[in-house]
Amino acid sequence: MSVGIDEISFYTSSYYFDLRTLAEIQETDPDKYYVGIGQEKMGMAAPDEDIVTMAANAALPLIENAGSDAVGTLLFATETGIDQSKAAGVYVHRLLGLGANCRVVELKQACYSATAALQMACALVARQPQRKVLVIASDVARYDLNTPGEATQGCGAVAMMISANPRLVSIDPEVGNYTEDVMDFWRPNYRTTALVDGKYSTKIYLKSLKKAWENFSEVSPLSFGDLSRFCYHLPFSRMAQKAHQHLVKMNKVVMTPEQVEEQIEPTLSYNRIIGNSYTASMYIGLCSLLETCQDNLADQRIGFFSYGSGSVAEFYSGRVVPGYEQHLHTAKHREMLDNRQSLSYDEYLNLYRYPNPTDGGEHELPHVTPGRFRLAAITHHKREYVTC
Repeated sequence: MSVGIDEISFYTSSYYFDLRTLAEIQETDPDKYYVGIGQEKMGMAAPDEDIVTMAANAALPLIENAGSDAVGTLLFATETGIDQSKAAGVYVHRLLGLGANCRVVELKQACYSATAALQMACALVARQPQRKVLVIASDVARYDLNTPGEATQGCGAVAMMISANPRLVSIDPEVGNYTEDVMDFWRPNYRTTALVDGKYSTKIYLKSLKKAWENFSEVSPLSFGDLSRFCYHLPFSRMAQKAHQHLVKMNKVVMTPEQVEEQIEPTLSYNRIIGNSYTASMYIGLCSLLETCQDNLADQRIGFFSYGSGSVAEFYSGRVVPGYEQHLHTAKHREMLDNRQSLSYDEYLNLYRYPNPTDGGEHELPHVTPGRFRLAAITHHKREYVTC
């Protein structure tokens, strides 16, 4: 029996800010962003959107197909949680109409926790093959204005249904892990934006890739040549290119630059125009690969490298199931991306600075999002979500 991803869907805000506009404001060359970090646009959440509404919107197509009673567990991964106690997934549980006997928990370890959720989900399904586990990763990436991180902002959520005999990707059981206590990226409870040491974080990312790959090589029968495509955690698209060049060099593989690029390029299409989505980024990259790659990926193996600052990393692999093309949400995803609205610089600032009430009063939020779910109000410190 195989276990893995039976269905996958993602969601992002209907607003984006083009980095060409940011470059104009900063009086710099747009290639600093378009080429230098490989990013073109950043998704910006509306005032009535957050990790809960994006998560529910991402998961809705999966629940409509599988039925709410099929889900025995919901694992919610995020590093931009909205409550120190209550799991964001509990709100999603209600919005999606899941059963009362469905367990719900939130996981956190920077951008890595979606992979932890995936591996836990696979273990749960292996134990009870008749049940499905819903894994959701949802984040809003925010950095201070006029910092190097500003151009790597974004937002998005991805939902994956994990089941026995999956229709998309069968996950191999062997994994390579690496953990090291470092301070490359962090966000104390009293801050709304993260702190990051960019150069150091890149260094740790590459070191973690090396260590996780070495561990994977010890436990897996697969070698580099057995993997056809690679999905990396994507804080920005250029990072995947650096990482893959590093992995190729480590394995002393002779490849042309075009061959190296071919193994990762299809994973980057969506990230370039959505921006960083933290826990969701690698799996939106998987959506991009499955939906935009011109080659038939059936029976090809994908290498996955998941990294979460602080830091925890994991390398694992999966096999694409023949017939996967019939079970994708390509048209829906492309329509969503094509219908997004571009923001002027002033509109971008207004969204960035939109107040987050903390006084315990009654605050209704304007209905802006076209999504099925929205944050309608924050009243007496309680978040009120509704279905549109």
